Amino acid sequence: MRLHRPLMALLSLALAGCVFDLGSLTRVQPLEETRIRGQKGPKLVLIEVEGVISDAEARRPFGPVRPSLVARSREALDRAGKDDDVAGLLLRIRSPGGTVAASETLYHEIQRWKQENQKPVIAYMQGLATSGGYYVAMAGDRVIAHPTSVTGSIGVIMTGVNLSGLMERFGIANQSFKSGPFKDAGSPLRPMRPEERAQLQSVIDDLQARFIEVVAQGRPGLGRAAIQGLADGRIFSANQALKAGLVDQVGHLEEAIEVAEKLAGIRESRVVMYHRPGEYRDNIYSRSSTPPIQAVDIDVLSLVHDRLPPGFYYLWPLAAQGP
Repeated sequence: MRLHRPLMALLSLALAGCVFDLGSLTRVQPLEETRIRGQKGPKLVLIEVEGVISDAEARRPFGPVRPSLVARSREALDRAGKDDDVAGLLLRIRSPGGTVAASETLYHEIQRWKQENQKPVIAYMQGLATSGGYYVAMAGDRVIAHPTSVTGSIGVIMTGVNLSGLMERFGIANQSFKSGPFKDAGSPLRPMRPEERAQLQSVIDDLQARFIEVVAQGRPGLGRAAIQGLADGRIFSANQALKAGLVDQVGHLEEAIEVAEKLAGIRESRVVMYHRPGEYRDNIYSRSSTPPIQAVDIDVLSLVHDRLPPGFYYLWPLAAQGP
């Protein structure tokens, strides 16, 4: 019988009579700081917003629980706020979006940091920054898009299917009990009634109104009517977003650093990143060696639901489905 390597290592230590702290395997280590660019000057902290924006933790059989993107970002913001050498933040966004609540929370935390520290925040879109990713970018004082990035998808989605026809074909009956007429609204076990559809749409409309409010605050040069016209769920290339007024500039990360230095009133800077021990950080394009958390549970129903559990999302779903 072949054993998994980590298990073999633990058994070897046990058989050798070594004292081993099993808790060290699951304990989350505090963030460390690594300089990735520049030799002198105040610090600019590069914070990654990568993967599906969620407050879900990742649990593994071996290794520590991986904090959610929201929790990790709050930890990084708190550390940056306590460092007097920090002159500003760079948000590197590579995300299709995520849940409504997590996107709003992350946006709020960045806004809170700005108000408490009175230092600039630059949002840099690298690759994909759609829906909730764009929502978070609205916390930036400047929004810069990589020349080949994709953004937009301003809108709310709640996925759903109706399996009642398939159930009838196989002789499966719905026997759900409920406390009120709307308790199972959106259930895949039966067709949706018009009044249920209207009620769920009213929730989506309210969440969309919040999204538009956030965009209006982040893009004061755009009028409400213009934002409404752009907020139909479509995606934009970097140049299209610039023309529409959704971003301030198209450029590379080095240019975003220069903009951050200018807004912070400094001539040069040290760009630093926070990371867990063992995660690779060497230059401004370094990223975590572990894959981003995906806020999806793969089961029969979630596969039918585009692999998204029930809920409301600021998300471009085509980018979040994965392989």
